[in-house]
This record gives sequence, C-alpha cells and structure tokens, in this order.
Amino acid sequence: MPPDALYERLTVFVGLAVRTAGPGMDPVNEPMIRHWCEAMGDRNPAYRGPDAVAPPTMLQAWTMSGLSGHAGHSPVHDELFALLDGAGCTSVVATDSEQEYLRPLRPGDRITYDVVIESVSERKTTRLGTGYFLTTLMQLRVNGELAGTHRFRILKYAPVAPRSPSVPASAPPGPGPARPLRPRPVINRDNAGFWQGVAGHRLLIQRCQGCARLRFPWLPGCQGCGSPEWDTVAAGGRGTVYSFVVMHHPPFPAFAAIDSGTGPGTGPGIDNGTDDGTDDGTDDGTDDGTDDGTGAPGPYAVALIELAEGVRIVSNVIGVPYDEVRIGMPVELEFLRVDKELELPVFRAAAGPPRRPAVRAPGRPADTREGDDTREGRGPR
Repeated sequence: MPPDALYERLTVFVGLAVRTAGPGMDPVNEPMIRHWCEAMGDRNPAYRGPDAVAPPTMLQAWTMSGLSGHAGHSPVHDELFALLDGAGCTSVVATDSEQEYLRPLRPGDRITYDVVIESVSERKTTRLGTGYFLTTLMQLRVNGELAGTHRFRILKYAPVAPRSPSVPASAPPGPGPARPLRPRPVINRDNAGFWQGVAGHRLLIQRCQGCARLRFPWLPGCQGCGSPEWDTVAAGGRGTVYSFVVMHHPPFPAFAAIDSGTGPGTGPGIDNGTDDGTDDGTDDGTDDGTDDGTGAPGPYAVALIELAEGVRIVSNVIGVPYDEVRIGMPVELEFLRVDKELELPVFRAAAGPPRRPAVRAPGRPADTREGDDTREGRGPR
C-alpha cells in the first residue's frame, strides 16, 4: 500500500475525548422502559414492578439527545470529520456496534458517559468506496460506577463513481476480476459458538442451564430467568416457514449467482446439514444455485423459520421459486458454501403440504396467524 499521509493525520485523533462526563437527558425511568418493551414485544417480568430493571439493550437510549441535541461536545469529532470531508470522504455508513452490560440500570439512576475515538483503520476500499473505519467507545457510569460500554463503528468514505451508462445494470457477471466476497458476519464472544457450529454443519441453539429455556439468536443471558449459564443443543434440521418476504434489489457482484465446479470440497455449493461431519466434500460444486435462490441476484425469499425445537431463525428458503414460498411450508436445514471461507445455514423446501395453510379472509391479505393454536405449549421461543 502506498504511503497514506491522511491516515497518519487521522491517527492523531485516536484516544482523544469526544465527550467527558456528559449527562443523560433523563434519568432511567419507567415510562421509557415500558415504551421500549412494547416496541420490542419484550414481556420479561424483570422490566416491570417495584424491582424493575431496564432492558440492557436500552443502554444507548439513556445517552441520546433527542431533537434538541447535546451541548458541551469537544471539537474533536467535528475536526476529524472535517479532515475526512476535505479528503473527499463525504459519505458515511454505520457498520456495526458492540455493547457490554456490567451493572443493571434501574429507574432513578442517572447516567453519565464518556466518549473517545478508539481507533482509525488504515485506508480501505469497499464496494461503497474508499475510506476509513472510525470506532468510538462510549462508557456509561452511574455514580462513577461503570455500567456498560458501547462501541460504535462507521465507515467514512469517498463514494465510487456512478456506473457507466454503457454497462447495463442488469448485465450478468462475466469473465474478468474475481467476484468480491460477500460481507462477513460479525463474530464476537457472544456468538462465536454459533459460527463454530455452522463450520461443523450443526445449527446450535442455546439452552439456559437455569430454566432449560431454548433461545435463538444467541444472547449472553436468559430472557426468562436471567441466568448467564448455558449450553447448546443441535437443531434437528426440520422447520416450517413462519413468515417471509421477497427481496428485490439491484445486483451486487458479491451476491451474484454462485459458480459451480470449482473443485470438490473447496468451491461453493450445498452440503446437507444432517450429515455427521464425515462428508468428504465430493458433493460440492454440483449445484449451480440458479434455480433456488442460493446465489441468484433476486428476487428471492427470506423467511422466518420456526424450527421443530420452537425457536425461530431468519434465513433463505431455497429449492423452490420465490413466488411459491408459503407460510407453513415444511423446510429442511442445509448448509450453503458461499466461498472457501464462508458457509451459511439455509432451508430447502421439503416435500409435503404446508402444516398451516394460508387463510385469506374476505377483504384481507393472506394471514396464517389464524388457527395458530398448534404453537401453544411448544415451549419457549
């Protein structure tokens, strides 16, 4: 990489404070907790009553400024952005965030927070453009005690030039530069076990060791009893479509149809997730992925799959045209090798009629929530 004088100037900002001991706009309070829980559909009793605590995921909510904005910021943030804007990095997109919960927040708590520029990446080129990843770290305190941290990362970049009119937007990918890799999942200590399971062709569900409740997606603690202790169970692989949407979007090279025949065990393709790990890879590369939505640019179906174990997962439905996906359709787990480094759990339409056929009431769109009593008593979701 050629010398990057701008990067050297940006690193001067690392460690500088954006905000020190900034006060939250409001104390932790019951009305905001109630509204949050209603919006999220979270009925956990821990968030109600005289001993209520705030949902940990509200952490950042207590620092938000509302429409009036905060006063008392240092000029560090503005100076950093002005430097990037001046270099042509005028666009910004949030990429990911991480939170740690170190102390319960309760109604009446008054928080303060500090924000620092934690890191600046070297110059990176993405499909959006070339720029720099900026990470800020917020630490929230109550009476000086650290209650949690919030790490927030953005990409400040110079957008790529518009596509040449001579290249049709619908032009299929042809010979030329290698297809860019799909975005990688953000793997952290809270979900690393899930992705390790995927690598071994197992879809792992967390099980609370306190109350045996199953949960998915992975979380640090139980939503039922609050226990941080857990183990895992492997999903059997069967489920049904609980709900779904059909995605329409412009073509992205990274999501172009998956190539076939790139070599056994190394190229993209489908592995049946019900195997016992003894797969020798000889079935890879034989599925061209063009008829089932595994790699086609779209339209394709993305569904909320209810597993036989009772939990739900968002994934692709494959093996059937997108306009034939139906709520209640039986599906079976498979693992899609996207490239040499990435596999994803997907669900193939299984033989047999839907378990909960769609019901269309006069004057209303199709809705299968009617007759939903089959979900009663299944256990935690």
